[in-house]
Amino acid sequence: LTATDADEGTNGNVRYSMKKVTEKASKVFHLDSEKGVITLLQSLDFEEGDSYELEVQAHDGGGFSDTAKIA
Repeated sequence: LTATDADEGTNGNVRYSMKKVTEKASKVFHLDSEKGVITLLQSLDFEEGDSYELEVQAHDGGGFSDTAKIA
């Protein structure tokens, strides 16, 4: 994921968090809160689930945020 903020200093720092994530998805995916990189914690098994939906929020240092759905 990539989010940018044109502010300078700490107000321009963007951090990421999972806003809505199922328990099943939280066992499969990890989100790096500083880089926005989503990685697998285990192999995907299509017998356990054929799709996942994550809602990720980007926060800047000024208190603003935006949300995106990842499917």
